[in-house]
Amino acid sequence: MITKKVDGVQNALQGVKSGMTMMLGGFGLSGIPENAIAELVRLNINELTCISNNAGVDDFGLGLLLQKRQIKKMISSYVGENAEFERQMLSGELDVELIPQGTLAERCRAAQGGFPAFYTPAGYGTEVAEGKETREFNGKMHVLEYAFDADFAFVKAWKGDTAGNLIFKGTARNFNPNMCGAAKITVAEVEELVPPGTLDPNQIHIPGIFVQRIFQGEHYEKRIEQRTVRQKK
Repeated sequence: MITKKVDGVQNALQGVKSGMTMMLGGFGLSGIPENAIAELVRLNINELTCISNNAGVDDFGLGLLLQKRQIKKMISSYVGENAEFERQMLSGELDVELIPQGTLAERCRAAQGGFPAFYTPAGYGTEVAEGKETREFNGKMHVLEYAFDADFAFVKAWKGDTAGNLIFKGTARNFNPNMCGAAKITVAEVEELVPPGTLDPNQIHIPGIFVQRIFQGEHYEKRIEQRTVRQKK
């Protein structure tokens, strides 16, 4: 029987090296592969190119890698909650490529589906389109965007089985599904790892063919990025 299970995060990250390009799932602080990020920090590898919707916050998520100057380039769509990111970007220490959120998702999906590139109207006429090929379709201008070419994709799911099938929960089903299978090696960390046949096939969001390694993670913080409460009367 096919098994993608590996014992712990250290085995899951075998082969990770400095200078690699990595996708990291999550949106805000939801669905972040916390164990994988912690191991990247521990390994102290550097010169990384990281593809992620945002760059975490100062002391959590990708913010931990930024604190140690392990990231060379950040490809993101939103980075407004990270003061260290802002400081490194404005000082020129960090190379930054900001792209529309939908384009980020589609570049992941193109890599996942094996499509080398696609045209999108998003960003035409702005800095996003500078230096890129453009073409008119049905009277509307489009920008040519290329699929990502990443070495590793690190995703976080709620539940998975040893064959690599994944189920995401709530808002953690964000960029994680799009990044599965979009890199040479996809590593999934899950809150609960179960034997094959345990999951209802109708509830599976990502089939195991898109995952090369899976392990059960530990100590998820599940932070709330911003809490707004009503004043007590």
